[in-house]
Amino acid sequence: MKFKIWLGAARLRTLPLSLSGIITGTALANFSDKKDPIIFGLCLLVTIGFQVTSNFANDYGDGVKGTDGEDRIGPKRALQSGALTPEELKRGIISTSIISLVLVVILLYRVFGWNNLPYFAVFLFLGGISIWAAIKYTVGDSAYGYRGLGDVFVFLFFGLLAVLGTKFLYTRTLMIVDVLPAVAIGLLCAGVLNLNNLRDIRSDSNHGKNTLVVKMGFLNGKRYHFFLLLLSFATILSFCFFSGFSMLTILIVITPFLFIAMHGIKVLKTKNPADLDPELKKLALSTFLVSLLFYLTINYFL
Repeated sequence: MKFKIWLGAARLRTLPLSLSGIITGTALANFSDKKDPIIFGLCLLVTIGFQVTSNFANDYGDGVKGTDGEDRIGPKRALQSGALTPEELKRGIISTSIISLVLVVILLYRVFGWNNLPYFAVFLFLGGISIWAAIKYTVGDSAYGYRGLGDVFVFLFFGLLAVLGTKFLYTRTLMIVDVLPAVAIGLLCAGVLNLNNLRDIRSDSNHGKNTLVVKMGFLNGKRYHFFLLLLSFATILSFCFFSGFSMLTILIVITPFLFIAMHGIKVLKTKNPADLDPELKKLALSTFLVSLLFYLTINYFL
């Protein structure tokens, strides 16, 4: 029973979204003829560690602040329901943080060994910052998620760092055009967070969680959401054009945006925040599908 409770607190349904950046970055490396299944596997494990740490911390931070109250929409959290105590969640956060850091060291040793200490040190620092960001979203008096900065951090860590950092681990080089798919994934991930904040606007506002949506209002939050989706489409399409993809392969890559467009229209038309809850899964899975088709296109259709 306890294992099931921890599994629920880990929120495994969030993992496909967090893995999207790794898959996209690996696709970019493969596009440069660099492949290493061990690096790929370790990157996936590191990202899972970061995401589970974030989920535990989010559960703890919102729980102790009272943000996860009875007015919260969506599934019950572990602390909110009493399934786990604050002390147990703290231990979970510490444990997954240590595991994540160990995985980071193993990954960096595989990539750089001990002969490239500057690279090793830089990426170790980035790994530490990633763990810090995972925890500080909701934990502590200075939690950045309570000051409307969550979208920025998600864009930076799920998009730019995940995609570009992953590619660099394979190739030790980056190109300007690589920024385009990194931006596309980052914007979609920020869209998932924004959608979550649109759904929770009432409870967040009541409990002092000043997300970007709380600051700009529900209507502007929906417009901002559509802008994120549109800009993501434009950036991934631009990469395909600049990189010489054929029309067929471009169509394969952008297919998920048909579902994303329908999702965006649905969000614009929604008036009740609670009705947005089913849209979270749609956008998260669509983002994962974008990364997967991008990967498959580069490896099998070009």
